[in-house]
Amino acid sequence: MKQILLITDGCSNVGESPVMAAAHARQEGITVNVVGVVDYGTIGELGSREISDIAKAGGGLSRIVGTPQLAQTIQMMTRKTVVQTIQQAVNKEVKKILGEGSLEELPPLKRSQVVTVVDELTETSPLRIALLIDASASMKPKLGAVEDAIRDLALSLEAREGSSEISVFHFPGRSSSEEAMLDMDWTSNVSEVRSLFSKLKMRGATPTGPAIFKVLEHYRCDTLDEHRDRLPGRDHDEREGMIGGYVV
Repeated sequence: MKQILLITDGCSNVGESPVMAAAHARQEGITVNVVGVVDYGTIGELGSREISDIAKAGGGLSRIVGTPQLAQTIQMMTRKTVVQTIQQAVNKEVKKILGEGSLEELPPLKRSQVVTVVDELTETSPLRIALLIDASASMKPKLGAVEDAIRDLALSLEAREGSSEISVFHFPGRSSSEEAMLDMDWTSNVSEVRSLFSKLKMRGATPTGPAIFKVLEHYRCDTLDEHRDRLPGRDHDEREGMIGGYVV
């Protein structure tokens, strides 16, 4: 299962629409969750609507929270999205058996057994989360809360029975031409995320849409690398670099 977890505090103001980018992610089987980190009264109606629209287009969840609730919210959203993804897959299988029926129409005992399977799969299914952190200037006062929340998320992922991998991006990048920057490539050692925050430089505008496309490109390139590795005669030294120019 693949997720993008976007943490931001306001409106995108550079580049492509983040709603369109999230829709592209959903088409590629990647769920987009969005947490709006706000001090009440500091985000306008437009920003709140955009956060909701991004998550809706990406098939994920959105929450607007103050910094004290951030850690709990991120863990809840991650788990809930995993459960929803598994439930959708289970419901498809149930419909194959029952026609137009649903999980709720199963006898209580059978329904209980299915729910138990969903719970087990939630803990054991492989999970990949790309963290996408808004590092625009307005996020600077909230960085401490974001850091604590991501560390708590790492601890919860380490406790899962299934494999969990994280990559981390922040946006904007180091220059005006760099929409987002990869801080940590895919790793199952999720504890490494705890050492990243000292490297973040808060600056500039909020290119949320281009940043989502950057993460999508990373997901897509990683998939291509996996296919290359399976080809006869290919080894790790023959891998090509990342593809560029995600075309809308």
